[in-house]
Amino acid sequence: MPRSSVMIIDDDDSIGTAVSVRLSAAGYQTTYAQSGRAALELLTGDAALPDAIVLDVRMPDLDGFEVCARLRDHPRTRHIPVIFLTANTASPQRRAAMAALGDAVLSKP
Repeated sequence: MPRSSVMIIDDDDSIGTAVSVRLSAAGYQTTYAQSGRAALELLTGDAALPDAIVLDVRMPDLDGFEVCARLRDHPRTRHIPVIFLTANTASPQRRAAMAALGDAVLSKP
């Protein structure tokens, strides 16, 4: 049986690596994109789709909210669960993540 796959989108390599290591240890196959634009190119192209996405909220090119909105607007990616990853655990940030049609919000490791 194939392992579930998760794409990690984060501009910070150390966070991306930490999340990937933890998910791999839990049995998930991971892929990594260092920016929202790079992830959107992969996800809306011919690449295999992940079962879920872990998405950083604050990134320099496109923030996580914009990436999520574009994923929800694209027929190929609208069904993929998006888990926002943020260092800001305040309620307004969590509400904004959920308003952007995310499925969950986690604090950064």
